[in-house]
Amino acid sequence: MTSNIMDEYLAPTYFIDFDNPVIPSKARDIVKGIGQADVSRMAQRLFYFVRDQIPYKVYWGLPSRTYLRASTTLSRGYGFCIPKATLLVALARSLKIPARLHFADIINHLASENLKKVMGTKLFVYHGYAELFMNDTWLKVNPAFDLALTEDKGYFPVDFDGTKDAVFQSTDKLGNKHFEYVKDHGTFADVPYKQIMDAFIETYGNTWNPGQR
Repeated sequence: MTSNIMDEYLAPTYFIDFDNPVIPSKARDIVKGIGQADVSRMAQRLFYFVRDQIPYKVYWGLPSRTYLRASTTLSRGYGFCIPKATLLVALARSLKIPARLHFADIINHLASENLKKVMGTKLFVYHGYAELFMNDTWLKVNPAFDLALTEDKGYFPVDFDGTKDAVFQSTDKLGNKHFEYVKDHGTFADVPYKQIMDAFIETYGNTWNPGQR
């Protein structure tokens, strides 16, 4: 991959706003004691910070642009899949690890009845996760569900060893069908906000309640 293309995945953006000093400061704190050459270990440390120290929380409504910014998520201390993935990408880029966002539609076959009632479906459009470029390959890395949530629900936690993809499992610990990836929207250098909001409105428009902005 040529350097000018890779530069796109190292630059700050509106949503991946690591030009805000709180992001690089937190990243340096997270990887303190790790040598700069040990990129896999740094990436692993960033992943577990976002996975567990930024708990997963459903957002009931259409999130504002500000809500999805990495610095806002870090300050707020929780988020759903898209802001958590955006924060991971921002932390990685601040340490000069090329990173981007990947979006896919997924079915959560174990979604709660309350969630299905509000959403009107088990389909989650534009589920977001991160991709990190290490050792000449892009790794899919999903920090969405924190360990406490997965233990409470009986899900397999998503673990990342710094060398292989880390995404949702297709079954839970009892063998029940869990996550199913049904449509791939591809990768992005920044959050495709309008595309996501249009998809949310099209999919959940008749049942989606506006959330707190």
